[in-house]
Amino acid sequence: MKVKVNENCIGCGYCVSACEEYFEFVDGYSKAIKENVDAEDIEKVTNVSEGCPVAAIEVEEEKAA
Repeated sequence: MKVKVNENCIGCGYCVSACEEYFEFVDGYSKAIKENVDAEDIEKVTNVSEGCPVAAIEVEEEKAA
């Protein structure tokens, strides 16, 4: 599973405060620190994505080769 922050980010800080091991602030906006989500963190990252007030966090299943 992969995670990224899109251009909708308003810098509210929700994702950074809820999941600092995956998100950080860069120039006032959130950025994913780690693109690949560890198996044990999938639920947490998915919940943070669903809680983003502007749907700026995208979570994608990795495609099989």
